[in-house]
Amino acid sequence: MKNQLRNQLLLFLLLCGGMAKAQDINFSQFYELPLLRNPALAGIFNGDIRVTSAFRSQWQSVTTPYRTMALGIEYKKPIGRSNDFITIGTQLTNDIAGDSRLSRTQVFPVLNYHKSLDTEKDTYLSAGIMGGPVIQKFDPSKLSFDDQFVNGSYSSTNPTKQVFTNTGFTYWDAAVGLNFSSIAGENTRYYVGVGLFHFTKPKVAFQKQYDIMLNPKWVVNAGLSAPVSDANKLIVYADYFMQGGARQIQGGLLLSHDLVVTDDNLRTTISGGAFYRWNDALVPVLKLDYNHFSVGVTYDVNVSKLKTASQYRGAYEITLSYKAFRNSVNSSAEKVRCPAFY
Repeated sequence: MKNQLRNQLLLFLLLCGGMAKAQDINFSQFYELPLLRNPALAGIFNGDIRVTSAFRSQWQSVTTPYRTMALGIEYKKPIGRSNDFITIGTQLTNDIAGDSRLSRTQVFPVLNYHKSLDTEKDTYLSAGIMGGPVIQKFDPSKLSFDDQFVNGSYSSTNPTKQVFTNTGFTYWDAAVGLNFSSIAGENTRYYVGVGLFHFTKPKVAFQKQYDIMLNPKWVVNAGLSAPVSDANKLIVYADYFMQGGARQIQGGLLLSHDLVVTDDNLRTTISGGAFYRWNDALVPVLKLDYNHFSVGVTYDVNVSKLKTASQYRGAYEITLSYKAFRNSVNSSAEKVRCPAFY
């Protein structure tokens, strides 16, 4: 019985690693963390620097919450006298799940080069690469075992014979991508990108004798920003993921309204909309931009097969961003053209 329980637990932990094949870290406000969508989307914003933090808590209504945190940093600058740009940055994420505190921490530097394709309008081809270490671990002291039940009563202080030789390890992962961005008419901006994650097929099992590796994941991204009046704008985002036999589609729209626009073009804007992850969640969105800062709030209405157990309650998520130009001659604000998506 004890060996059976241990084998089942090890199998569970291995599956948790293997489940990442179809369940990479993902946020409902995915558009705020572009590096998790495609490294070639780094720097596709209006400004020189952007810092975005995110916090997500999921399945609190069903079990021990799954908590995910992220910090993305992007810094963009022009190259020489051309209209080309380069973006450097880092994407940090931390995910903690279940009673065992199974965690995964990623530290991914990113480099993206934006090549100007048109001297008359903002048209760019961007090529990005991202990669770094991924640290996985769990805490066996948070788990309970059958030999800790004495006379039908459980106590965490009761000793156990279960021994784990490896509760953590580090592997390396990487992603690449291409993105085409341009402008139609006077103010309609759009982009289309393709990326490949896990192309090195890293091994992710806690025990070396298990040959579990991540399948490569293909992604297709798209975005559109179009004015519908002097003060209103429609913004659309969409992603399509393919990994092994798994598929995922997510997308939606935001309608933004300028409340205040100052002389130096600083804005106070409120945005609302909704997104949908296919067969998973409907996500209402509310966002406020105030000058250089923005805060976004979403809540996942669960519509998956777990909706009965969860009572349609999925996850809440909060993002906080800072975006600005630098006061220097190397700022992209001094350029006539630069890759930007508002």
